[in-house]
Amino acid sequence: MRTVCLIGPTGTGKSSSALEVAEKFGGEIVNFDSRQVYGDVPLTTDQPGPKKRERAPHWLYGFLDPWDKVDAGGFAQLAEEVMQGIARRGAIPVLTGGTGLYLRAILYGLAPIPKVPDTLRERILREYDERGPRASHSRLAEIDPETASAVSPGDRQRVSRALEVFEHTGRSITWWRKRYQRDQPRHAALKIGLNPDRQQLRKAQEERIETMLEQGALEEVRAAWRRCPDPEAPIWTGIGCRELLNHVRGGMGLEEAKRQWAKRTWDYAKRQLTWFRKDRDVIWVNPGNAKDIQERVALWLASRKHSA
Repeated sequence: MRTVCLIGPTGTGKSSSALEVAEKFGGEIVNFDSRQVYGDVPLTTDQPGPKKRERAPHWLYGFLDPWDKVDAGGFAQLAEEVMQGIARRGAIPVLTGGTGLYLRAILYGLAPIPKVPDTLRERILREYDERGPRASHSRLAEIDPETASAVSPGDRQRVSRALEVFEHTGRSITWWRKRYQRDQPRHAALKIGLNPDRQQLRKAQEERIETMLEQGALEEVRAAWRRCPDPEAPIWTGIGCRELLNHVRGGMGLEEAKRQWAKRTWDYAKRQLTWFRKDRDVIWVNPGNAKDIQERVALWLASRKHSA
């Protein structure tokens, strides 16, 4: 199956570029961002709005409730089903998002990590809460620096998952992934990375936060909290969601919430760049250069026209 992937750090305009590619080449857009799967916070997680969705089909956005979670393997299975349906309709899956592990799982599959006992998982989560995010992340950095470099200390689910795998198997998640990673992807994939100017990107991220708030992100989080008043629910681990929730619960002023939101966004963007730059198959282009992107897609599709 042929698929086009638009990747890069948050705030570079991946969704808009993916939409342009989908319209130009008869594609349907498939999300691989782990935060944009929650239906209660479309503004805070910057999901494509109704006008964009009218221009091309969008898949795997906003389909989860706040208390639900999905791991990379489960998400890859959902994406595979969606992509097969798109291909049967004679269209091209256009993947876009910022969660590198999800994209890797979709294209290459995941290592068969042994199932971790529930008792161990619960203990690791409890220790994360008792010791705090930074202590748990420091522990992860000692045993698996590669995974730690791609995961925020505040990402309770992923930090705990990496720790539980190491404790249960004696091997890091990085070890499992490298040992079982396929040499070739399951699908023929053109990966285009949006390579931003860092100063412009940081400014764009800050402006985007202001736009989200003007559009109603704070009210959105208040409503989501009324529906799911559990601070440990997966929805609240997301950037923006956590900071606004802290404000809603009286833990900080709005300006401080915005400052922390912007900082976490920037830190996450740097980790995304670190992750994606390790992939030698990514073709890096300037964000917003629609002509360059479309020319590359056209040439690649022509070269793969006989591929399944």
